[in-house]
Amino acid sequence: MFMHQTIGKRIKDIRTENKMSQTQFGKMLSVSQDTVSLWEKGKSAPDAELIVTICKAFSVSADYLLGLTEY
Repeated sequence: MFMHQTIGKRIKDIRTENKMSQTQFGKMLSVSQDTVSLWEKGKSAPDAELIVTICKAFSVSADYLLGLTEY
């Protein structure tokens, strides 16, 4: 569960730094606003394919998104 919380916080940080709503972020990834909300709350996490998509779209490393590095 801890990893889900870390991923969720990082997703929220990425989303807000890019001035995107949960709906906008979800549309970009072809998921619902509810799904983004669940990620940010640490109740679920994106699958590996979506993690790669997020990393490429926002120029962050998977290690950062997974909480293995600070940046």
